[in-house]
Amino acid sequence: MNAGTFDHGFDGGLHAQLYVVVILCCSSAWWLIQPLDAQETESAEAVEIHRVFASLDLARPVFLTHAGDGSDRLFVVEQAGRIKVFENDTAVAKAGLFLDIVDQVNSRPNEAGLLSVTFHPAYSDNGRFFVYYTTGSLISRVSEFAVSVDPNAADRTSEQILLEVRQPAGNHNGGQLAFGPDGYLYIGLGDGGGFGDRFGNAQDRSTLLGAILRVDINIAPGSYSVPDDNPFVANDQGWREEIWAWGLRNPWRFSFDRVSGQLWTGDVGQNSWEEIDLIEAGQNYGWNIMEGFHCFRPSSDCDQTGLALPVADYGNSLGHSITGGYVYRGPQLWLRGLYLYGDFVSRRIWALRYEKGEVVANKQLALSPSGISSFGEDEKGEVYILGLDGTIYVLEAPELLEPTR
Repeated sequence: MNAGTFDHGFDGGLHAQLYVVVILCCSSAWWLIQPLDAQETESAEAVEIHRVFASLDLARPVFLTHAGDGSDRLFVVEQAGRIKVFENDTAVAKAGLFLDIVDQVNSRPNEAGLLSVTFHPAYSDNGRFFVYYTTGSLISRVSEFAVSVDPNAADRTSEQILLEVRQPAGNHNGGQLAFGPDGYLYIGLGDGGGFGDRFGNAQDRSTLLGAILRVDINIAPGSYSVPDDNPFVANDQGWREEIWAWGLRNPWRFSFDRVSGQLWTGDVGQNSWEEIDLIEAGQNYGWNIMEGFHCFRPSSDCDQTGLALPVADYGNSLGHSITGGYVYRGPQLWLRGLYLYGDFVSRRIWALRYEKGEVVANKQLALSPSGISSFGEDEKGEVYILGLDGTIYVLEAPELLEPTR
């Protein structure tokens, strides 16, 4: 984050010209991005966006999720160090306080704070959940907690620290946690900050920074092991065995497709390009050699040997700060199978269709009224949009385009 926005190495401010996506009038399945005058943009949006849970008082929410326990409750992470819990009912009047660790969290750097929570796949049986936050000056910490006898309150004394990584700067902290379909815990870490990865972490596998990690937390509470099939297990070059993939700048929100199991990530760019990646084991996603599909260092003729290229990217005429989202699998909208993502600064929300290894459609759907700090998902697979100003939104999509599979 930077000057009230999520990070990017830019000085903020929205571009005067707005854009929308239109369908090509030919047999191609691709969509083009074409400029529109500002007054035309509202009528050109493909879906509507509506505020929900308007009675709740939320302060800088940065993540929304569910416990997977059949309760249909929603949990919202506030950057300062609180997790709120409430019924999944748009008329709900008040949120309960599930966890408060404000006194342990350092949220003073704009990209620091309590950034994520995820619940154990067997949470309804074992009550275990995991949080990612920054503490001290400055350490990224992954901790395990347990729920108390009250299902709407955690036992804050139950904290067990799993992992700590020192941050050389106050930005690019990453901060996503999620369990994969394999039951392992995945952890996203940025490159440690600074322009152009000045600390050289993203291409250095001897550090955990600039990478997505994969660990097994099922051996015993408060500890983890490295799965035997992690790509760098038993290497003799000093590479961290927790690494699942590397070469990332700041993976701000990743998620697993409920159907395919694919791991989608939005990786924040430096000055020119924001990118979307499909994360696979042992792959190098190119930062700081590349930014999106484009050479960064050097600025031309860079060696792309062995690099995994993005699924898609977009330039800073369309946005400055990607917020990764979800492949929509909910029951309410025709958007099933489309990857939804957005941009914090320009507030655009897009839907991307990926089939047989390529992007066959990529369409702007809406403009969010608020800067998009995160997307979230409930137990049914409905997707929510979080505004850093304390708002939560949902999409309502008329059947403007053919449904996806």
